[in-house]
Amino acid sequence: MVINVFENSRLLARHAAQQAAELINAAIEKKGRAVFIAATGASQFEFLEFLTTEQKVDWSKTTMFHLDEYVGLPETHKASFRKYLKERFIAKTNPGTVHLIKGDAASPDKEAERLNALISREEVDVAFVGVGENGHLAFNDPPADFETETPFLILELDERCRLQQVNEGWFDSIDLVPRKAISMSVNEILRADTVVCCVPGERKAEAVKNCFDSDLISPQYPSSILKKHKRAYIFLDKSSAFMLSPGRYSVA
Repeated sequence: MVINVFENSRLLARHAAQQAAELINAAIEKKGRAVFIAATGASQFEFLEFLTTEQKVDWSKTTMFHLDEYVGLPETHKASFRKYLKERFIAKTNPGTVHLIKGDAASPDKEAERLNALISREEVDVAFVGVGENGHLAFNDPPADFETETPFLILELDERCRLQQVNEGWFDSIDLVPRKAISMSVNEILRADTVVCCVPGERKAEAVKNCFDSDLISPQYPSSILKKHKRAYIFLDKSSAFMLSPGRYSVA
């Protein structure tokens, strides 16, 4: 794992987008196609902006999965990650194949099984992820399951995770935030050849410290598992990194 700290969130996002594009282009050049996992949430706004406007990628040669979706939430809801990705990414890039999570499917379990069958046939080249305020990775809230090899799970969302969604403006109250989500598991994220993790903003500083400021890897700090990945690149800004010990990162 490599941690780089940038002056502000715009620089963080621009450099992360450049590296992401280079990884996808390298996979296309080597294999003729690339498979990637897309993240959502407020922390990914600028990253996706730079990836779609400044980087040249033949997206028609890519296959996209995404990390998670709320159970029972229709795509028309402003918090739907399908809606988010269609508006902020898919409409601008037109990937060759897109596998979206249908959170409002009649049977969430069957939807997870469908996704498991699809992704199990793929070698994932790069996963774009973030870190939640509670340290979660995708919707793997603490204590996260570090053992399961199942690619997609039905997970219960903890209160801090649900409150974060309210504070970011996706829901008007915590009572309106779904209590379950279909989420990619920790080990499925680790299966990606490379992980690009964007974590801007002071709200994430405590989680960054808990996950990355020691050698501890714990289900209580789910994103700490990224320390096991040899090709995980963590992009921080000064606001999200201010609680880290100086020896833990490089200033870009």
